[in-house]
Amino acid sequence: MHPASDRPIVVEDLETETRFGGPELPTSHDVRSGISTISGPYDEPWGILGTHDTERRTFTDEDVAFIRSVATVLAEAIERHRYQRELEGLVADLETSNERLEQFAYAASHDLQEPLRMVSSYLQLVERRDEDELDAKGREFLEFAVDGADRMRSMIDGLLAYSRVETRGEPFRPIDLEDVVADVRDDLDVRFGETDAELSIEELPRVEGEERQIRQAFQNPIDNAVTYSGDDPPRIRVSAERNGTVWTVSVSDGRLGIDPADQEHVFEIFQRVTLRDERAGAGIGLALCERIVERHDGDIWVESEPGEGSTFSFTLPAVDERGG
Repeated sequence: MHPASDRPIVVEDLETETRFGGPELPTSHDVRSGISTISGPYDEPWGILGTHDTERRTFTDEDVAFIRSVATVLAEAIERHRYQRELEGLVADLETSNERLEQFAYAASHDLQEPLRMVSSYLQLVERRDEDELDAKGREFLEFAVDGADRMRSMIDGLLAYSRVETRGEPFRPIDLEDVVADVRDDLDVRFGETDAELSIEELPRVEGEERQIRQAFQNPIDNAVTYSGDDPPRIRVSAERNGTVWTVSVSDGRLGIDPADQEHVFEIFQRVTLRDERAGAGIGLALCERIVERHDGDIWVESEPGEGSTFSFTLPAVDERGG
């Protein structure tokens, strides 16, 4: 039987029914009465749901409504299952695409190292042998070339690190953030001495993650705070606040600040934000931080006001104290 509309078809006596013909299945199984309704959209239904009886009977409006509600539930379940399969397929395609992009980024950045090394070597050779023979303009050009090579090396190193966040990541384990930030402080000790920087570290928690990557997530905003502090000695504060199952950790400074129009772009790869002193980074560091935080199922954001400083915050999973 095929319904002629999206309304349920009610048959009280199949022997006297003249609205439609169809397969012999109902009559061959002694079906006398029943209710049939489509399951799913009328133009492209998933199928037909029917309930039948071998006796002639009269169906109430409640009977019809019940069959229709069952058909709706079945249609929704089928639709969810179909969407779930489509979503799983899209996720698989996206993972494959991301893996290929990571492989390309690694191969491209790795292969660029050797020609860049050659360029840097020849620039150093020119600088040592011929600097005295160059006029002021020539020395300026040489300085630009050396600076460009250094910037390119920094970008390549950053791209390599960016491409390896997932593929070279270590398993998560409980780590102490106070130890992590102390290591970052030791790494930047020379720069802290040169700039008279102060790093204030509040009580920090233990979190679940990869120590090497989380160390990078802290080092970039702290290093930026030193670099873009303006004329005043850098004053940096690291703090943490528990929010349910995650910790929100923050790195605050009194540096030059970021224009509101640029704040939404600071985490984009190769998106360099020029600050008030017109210096700009390689455009990798904060993008790398975002990728690391995302690997830890966290979020990262910045709150900043030009001339008032910036606060970079990100979330990390808290350690389950019951499990260690």
